[in-house]
Parts: sequence; structure tokens; C-alpha cells
Amino acid sequence: MATPEERMMENLYWWGVPTLFRCPHDPDPSNCDIALVGVPHSAGNGTTEKDQHLGPRAVRNVSATARRVHMGMGFDPWEVARVHDLGDVALPEANDNEASIVRITDFYRKVDAAGARPVSIGGDHSVTGGIVQALGCGSLTGGEPVSFLHLDAHTDVFAKVPHFLGARKSAAHWGAYLADQGQVDPATSVQIGIRGNPRTLDWLQPSYDYGYNVITMREYRQMGLKAAIERIREVLAGRPVYITFDLDCLDPVVAPGVSNLEPGEQGFQIDEAMALINAVRGMNIVGGDVVCLMPTRDHANMITARVAAAVMFEMVALIAGNQRG
Repeated sequence: MATPEERMMENLYWWGVPTLFRCPHDPDPSNCDIALVGVPHSAGNGTTEKDQHLGPRAVRNVSATARRVHMGMGFDPWEVARVHDLGDVALPEANDNEASIVRITDFYRKVDAAGARPVSIGGDHSVTGGIVQALGCGSLTGGEPVSFLHLDAHTDVFAKVPHFLGARKSAAHWGAYLADQGQVDPATSVQIGIRGNPRTLDWLQPSYDYGYNVITMREYRQMGLKAAIERIREVLAGRPVYITFDLDCLDPVVAPGVSNLEPGEQGFQIDEAMALINAVRGMNIVGGDVVCLMPTRDHANMITARVAAAVMFEMVALIAGNQRG
């Protein structure tokens, strides 16, 4: 257990080696229960919003200031579980999205085989496809497809177009191809917070066709937080859950440094988003990710990076809480 002086020094983000949350750096996933991973990938977005590969470094720089104990759950997740920073997925073909997705999947297959539950920071949202190609029907899920708790302004099930400006397993396609490949079960998955800037009136239809349980932002405002939590728990009950959190689900006032801002309709406040994540407390959470951080668009106080770290901490606490019992 760290002394008060050590805890004080850990909180100085400009001091020491910037691992995620000051966790030990150990690239071997067999040595930990929860694997923190950076996925510095931008080639899956397909637009000019390219600096998402800088997200992991930004969160490493500020995560020392994040919470160390979870007051709501009443415990210290870092003392309950072995949480290590595995480093970043190496992506030598960084501008080749398809090659990079293969690299990401190969990396997470080793994590899955070791039994470590990954909590990752991206990177654009295509990284979720690479990760879940490894986890879906893998060891952590007991051979079953995952069920998503997906918080986002967009569905990322754009099956009507074959590629996103050249990227095929892109940030806009993973929700479709993972279902096609059998690594996710849409019928037991929830997409919530959807409020994107649609180009056609039927832009949500692919998600409905695949069988995803979609809760748009307008529907969420009508049903309220309590009913949304109940719906999430109903749909995901008994399933291996993977949480994927696109920072653009948050209102731009809360998270300005994201790749695809959606200011036309109010997004989640941070307390709402945290409550929705906590809807899966006690469930079999096999992993999670936070994506679409754009450090080059963030405020000088790095508020969006800090929000990303806070969401990651919540995921770590939910997974560690299951070990605590």
C-alpha cells in the first residue's frame, strides 16, 4: 500500500514516467488481471480529423491526477486487482487501416489468452473492431460473442457504404462487420446516446436491421435515466459485456476535444454517462475502451483527456469490483 507521501507524488502528472494511472509497465498480460492498453490509431476515421492516434499519450500524461479510490463503490481498485500498463499496440503500417486492424487483433488475442481484461484508450473508433475480433468468441467470453454497451453519438453500423474514404474495417463499419463475423450479438447489445448529424432520413436503419437495441438521445430524454438503466440491465443480463465509449456521446461543453463534434443536440453530461456505464455493475465485463480523443483540439487544461481518464477509471473499478466480490 502506498504511503501518503507516495500518493502525493503519484498525483504530479509532470513527474516521473507517465504510465496509465501510474500503473507498472509490464508488456506481459499474464502478469495482470486488468490490462491497460494504448491504441494509437487514426487511419480508420477516413476524414481530416486525424490526430486521434495522440490520444493514448495525452491520457498517460494526465491520468496520474485521476481518482485513486472509488468513493461510490467504497474501495481502491488498484489494491484489489493487478492493473498493469501493457504499453501501446505497435502499428508500423499506421496509415494502412486494414493492416493496423490485423495488428490490433493479434495483440488482443494474446491479452485474451492470458485471461487479462483490457481497458483501452484509442485511437479512433475503428480500434473497437480490432479489439473485439480478438475478444468475441474468445477465452474471456467462454466462446460466446460479446454484447456491447455502446455509448456514442453515431451507430458505426454504416453497412450501406463499402468503405469510409478507403478504410473498410473503419470507424464507421465495426458495428456491422463484427456482427457479420459473429463476434458480437446485436440482439443483446445496446447503443445509446445516438444523435449524430444524419445525411439521410434512414441513417439508423442498418442498426435496426442488424437487431441492435438503439436508444437515440431524443428517446433517452423522453424515457429518463432510470428507465434507460433498467433497459440496459434487461438487455445485457447474463451476457459477456464489452463497453465501448465514444467521447462524442458527451456534450461538447464536457468533451470539446473529440474528432466528430455533434453540437446540434445536447449530449450526455458526465454524471449521466457514468450512471449509464454503472448499469452493468456486477455483470461479466470482459473489457472496455474509450475512443475518439483529439488532443490537438482539446482545451489547454486538457479537460477532454481528463474526462477520458475518468471514464477509464470507472471501467477499471467496475471490473475490479467483480474480483472484490
